[in-house]
Amino acid sequence: MNRKKKRLAQLLLALVCLLGKLETHAQTDSTRSAAPIAAPVVSTPPDTTDPKRFLQFLRRMSQRKTIFGRVVRAMIVFKPRQANQPIDAELLPEAYAQHNYKIVRSIYYKRLDAFGFSVTDTMRVPDNVEKLGNGLHSRTKRARIKNTLLFREGELLEPLALSESERLLRQTAYILDARVLVNDSTSTQDSLDITVITRDVFSISGSGSMSSSGTRLSLREINFMGMGHQVRTTYRFGLKEPQTWQFQGSYFIENLSRSYISAELFYQNTYYYNQQSLSLRRDFFSTSTKYAGGASVGWYQTMQPDYYLRDEDLPEGFITHSPLDYNIQDVWLGRAFQLKSYDLSQDNAGQFITAIRARSVAYTQGSGPTIQSARLYLAAVGYSFRRYYKDQYLFGFGRTEDIPAGTLLAFTAGFEDGSLKNRPYVGVKGAFGQYRPSFGYLYGGLEYGTYRYDNRWEQGVFTAEALYFTPLHRMNNWLLRHFLWNRTNIGLRRPDLLALNINQDEGIRGFNSPTVRGYRKFVLNYESNLFTPLTLFGFRLALIGFADVAWLTNVNERSPFKEKPYTGFGFGLRFRNEYLTFNTIQFLLGYYPRLPDVPGQQDFKLFQTTRRYYDFNDLRFTQPLITEFR
Repeated sequence: MNRKKKRLAQLLLALVCLLGKLETHAQTDSTRSAAPIAAPVVSTPPDTTDPKRFLQFLRRMSQRKTIFGRVVRAMIVFKPRQANQPIDAELLPEAYAQHNYKIVRSIYYKRLDAFGFSVTDTMRVPDNVEKLGNGLHSRTKRARIKNTLLFREGELLEPLALSESERLLRQTAYILDARVLVNDSTSTQDSLDITVITRDVFSISGSGSMSSSGTRLSLREINFMGMGHQVRTTYRFGLKEPQTWQFQGSYFIENLSRSYISAELFYQNTYYYNQQSLSLRRDFFSTSTKYAGGASVGWYQTMQPDYYLRDEDLPEGFITHSPLDYNIQDVWLGRAFQLKSYDLSQDNAGQFITAIRARSVAYTQGSGPTIQSARLYLAAVGYSFRRYYKDQYLFGFGRTEDIPAGTLLAFTAGFEDGSLKNRPYVGVKGAFGQYRPSFGYLYGGLEYGTYRYDNRWEQGVFTAEALYFTPLHRMNNWLLRHFLWNRTNIGLRRPDLLALNINQDEGIRGFNSPTVRGYRKFVLNYESNLFTPLTLFGFRLALIGFADVAWLTNVNERSPFKEKPYTGFGFGLRFRNEYLTFNTIQFLLGYYPRLPDVPGQQDFKLFQTTRRYYDFNDLRFTQPLITEFR
């Protein structure tokens, strides 16, 4: 068997050598009249048992200006990307503190296209193929980048303005990476020059799929004409539903005229869900933001599943649906007060925040155990302390990622003026995040909310969440990181006992059942990511393994641990090109030992997903919220 493998490898190598020789010979013949005749060179095929010599041979072949050389150069990356240590232990280097409150004399912008450039190596230039890709892309306009910065020419440089501007640029959908640097060679005691380097993402993307259940076409442009406007559309047709087509589209404008107010128009039309909405919002986007708020209006038409109705004439596992129509108007306003700092060169990153909110929900059709038309008035006070760190290979494949750390405390109180009952509401939330390069990242959060009616607490929710990921382990060019995630949801004196599920992102990835629902749940997810040095057409490859377990009960006031858990185990591949707007592509094979007694369920399942399973909680104070039961 080993002889057959070695013989096959030698045959493949001989074919590669033959193609290389043919193209070299053709190139030599075409230039023979212009070049002197040289003595013949005897080429010796590389030893197939020596991988280093074979790789060197392929490297030499890729450097030739031939069709075969271009193919090898396009398919194989000979200089694997190295994973660096965290770029900065803290997002703002201490060396920048000496420039606080200096006059910004000038700002130099270096805007890089998506392909062939690097923010850390500005001497790098694209090749011909990369230039072709850049020609199809509209580079982000200078005015768009300028609007994101928290400093201006001729103004004093506030503390954290450099680091926060860099982070805000990176968190946009159309910029891959950014650096905001001080030119120390030209800085003086009272003024400085700043260089802003940005690298774009290739903003145009599309996707599609075809199966027996229908066809899907999607088109996205997240940097329309370089202005940062985002257009997303998805169209499905040929569906086996009462409505044979579906459409979803949105238009998003970020940071209108440097106000940091964003606007979004959203439309969705399907058989089970229709939505038309318009929203304006301004978050506490920076640790120095004083005012935030938002306003939205939306109209919704849905087909609500009825999990409580059991019809013996219907097949097992079939859920009936009934119409549920409603509209929502929502407005809120928040004010942050910066706490005093005892360091004159730095601002205190802590903020004391107050906010108010008014929300009106009017149901025109449908009913449910927790549904009533009502006006909700909320007020909240809280404390937020945020710092951001940098690292790589968390959710991306080498791009710079900002990690939030700090503390969030919030207390919410309000009153619901409803068509069926009037009742006060109280809620409390606490969360923290810690990061150390040698320890990893740990996030923990607790939240509780409930209504008071008829001298008793009702419709309460208790939630808890913990997320931990390990430091990045290096094995030559292979990188390994582990994730552990826990979510707990407990309903307290609620009439909607079947509101929770464990499908997909809510519990076990790849698991999907309309009948497995409950009242309290405990979910534990584990994932291992092995980032390989392999690159194919710009797509990086990672190997992943996962193990999910979920306890769920549909019995009132019962612990979920008294039920037999559902589990899922699997492994798969993850692909991503950081320079494109395509989502991460994952192909997973899952095994599910316990399944509901419903026709069509399978122990093994091969599935594809584009959504990442984990994400950071930004520890940002948001609008006053009702604790969600989901």
